[in-house]
Amino acid sequence: MAQTASPPPAAEEAQPPVAPPPPGDAAGTGVLRAGGAIGFVTPAMVLIGVFLVFPAVWTLYLGLTDYRLTGLAAAAPQFAGADNYTAALEDPSFYNALRVTLVFVLGSAILGQAVLGFAVAWMFRDWRGPWRTAIELLVILAWIIPSSVVAFLWVAFLDGRSGTLNALLGIDTEWLLDFPLLSIIVFNIWRGTAFSMLLFGAALNSLPPSHLETARLAGATGWQQLRDIVLPSVRGYALTNLLLISLWTFNDFTPFLLTGGGPSGATETLPIYIYREALSLFEFGYGSAISAIMLVINLVLALFYLRLMRRTA
Repeated sequence: MAQTASPPPAAEEAQPPVAPPPPGDAAGTGVLRAGGAIGFVTPAMVLIGVFLVFPAVWTLYLGLTDYRLTGLAAAAPQFAGADNYTAALEDPSFYNALRVTLVFVLGSAILGQAVLGFAVAWMFRDWRGPWRTAIELLVILAWIIPSSVVAFLWVAFLDGRSGTLNALLGIDTEWLLDFPLLSIIVFNIWRGTAFSMLLFGAALNSLPPSHLETARLAGATGWQQLRDIVLPSVRGYALTNLLLISLWTFNDFTPFLLTGGGPSGATETLPIYIYREALSLFEFGYGSAISAIMLVINLVLALFYLRLMRRTA
């Protein structure tokens, strides 16, 4: 019997080719993502432009004019070029204000708030319980109270006739007249130490306890632990803290509430000097020029600290 030939196996069904995505799809997705990112940051950029960039550009423009709040210069200010900057750099009052500001920053921010803030954080690093909480609350309270309230409290504290400090010491001293610069330095240290304490406290809490325990078992003294382990570990925190408090103190106007810049310019920092020239004497062009110089000094300070931070990174 002849064998019946079996039918050939069915050919595998060919899969339909997958069409490649249109060339414009990838680009379109990228555009959509870029558009979403731009929409996300636009509100922040608008706020920065309105409250930071525009005032800075406007200040630079006013510094090149003779603009005043009164008189013909208010109605039709004239272009003055670099005259305001030249006048500022030739004014002894400007250099006095710059000197007072640098001493104020060095004494109250760098030597005061940073050192005292670290000392307080180091002293209470091992404390636990209600005592530590109470101390932290007291220190932070000095920081969160409005500056105007704190200033008037210190005026009452340092008053020469019925001040609290004279009553405690049993003396009769006009602190704001006899020691004006020292008074505002101590005031700013008391007011701003909380920020440094909180930052250094967080830095010390991030330090592994095993490092100090190993050094202690190796016979290292407390000073050796601080010098060789703690300070190198918190160097980045320290530079960040110094950058922030230096800029804040450099631009601080609160001393005006205590002394008004007196006596005889002894506490007239650059912000107070700008206020006197621009708002008291109505010399907006001259005051804007000094503000621009002050902005440059702030940039130099920031770049100095940032360079130090990069070197220690």
